[in-house]
Amino acid sequence: MNYKEILKFHGHECPGVAIGYRMASAALGALSKIRAEDEEIVAIVENDACGVDALQCLTGCTFGKGNLIFRDYGKHVYTLYSRESGKGIRVSFHDSRVPSGVRENRKEFTRWLLEAPGEEMLSLEEVAISEPPRAVIRSTVRCSICGEGVMESRIKRENGLNICIPCSLERNL
Repeated sequence: MNYKEILKFHGHECPGVAIGYRMASAALGALSKIRAEDEEIVAIVENDACGVDALQCLTGCTFGKGNLIFRDYGKHVYTLYSRESGKGIRVSFHDSRVPSGVRENRKEFTRWLLEAPGEEMLSLEEVAISEPPRAVIRSTVRCSICGEGVMESRIKRENGLNICIPCSLERNL
């Protein structure tokens, strides 16, 4: 998927998408991999910012397929893992390496992110990680209160009732 297609998916151009594009491209290159059709590649992302949209488009890792793992650390760090090779690549963005004055203009900053050599902004390292578990398809059960379908692993059982998380929170159960 090219950068323009990623922008269409994301909805606008911004430095965050450019960062994610460069990070995901670099990690895929280091793994010598292309986009995952299923779960061949697993991505572990440490933020929920715009760049994750670029990562999803480039890598094929998504929440729906179960090969996108979110860790809420607030860092521009992605780790890609190849199930085929067992190799993990951690890529991090170093904002301290952005030239002074570039950040103030979003368009200029985005252009710099897309054109600067990767080594000026990114660090890549091979990392040893345990193979993430494959996605599990779980049964759906009905919440006894609201009647909505819920993944069985997210149900709270209370007095013989199946209660979803929102209903449980509303009732302080």
